Amino acid sequence: MGLLDFLSDKGEQKPVEPAAKPAAGGTDFFGNSNPAATGETYTVVSGDSLSKIAKKQYGDAAKWHQIYEANKAIIGSNPDHIEVGQVLTIPSL
Repeated sequence: MGLLDFLSDKGEQKPVEPAAKPAAGGTDFFGNSNPAATGETYTVVSGDSLSKIAKKQYGDAAKWHQIYEANKAIIGSNPDHIEVGQVLTIPSL
């Protein structure tokens, strides 16, 4: 059987099944833990900072790093620059 013989095969053809959707959970494609996938969301309001959000959500302002790490793609390289209306993921601890 040659490399392209399947093109001329007139046998029974079956439709291609769609890929299974990944199960909801806290892991990525490689099985690494992804706490952001199981967290809640928070919409930034005027006067917010990551430490204020951490204080509201966790009771500890020093845990702002967890929020930043989960939202680097949204926030960017400067954790001091969050914008009103941004929807941040609050990872569960």
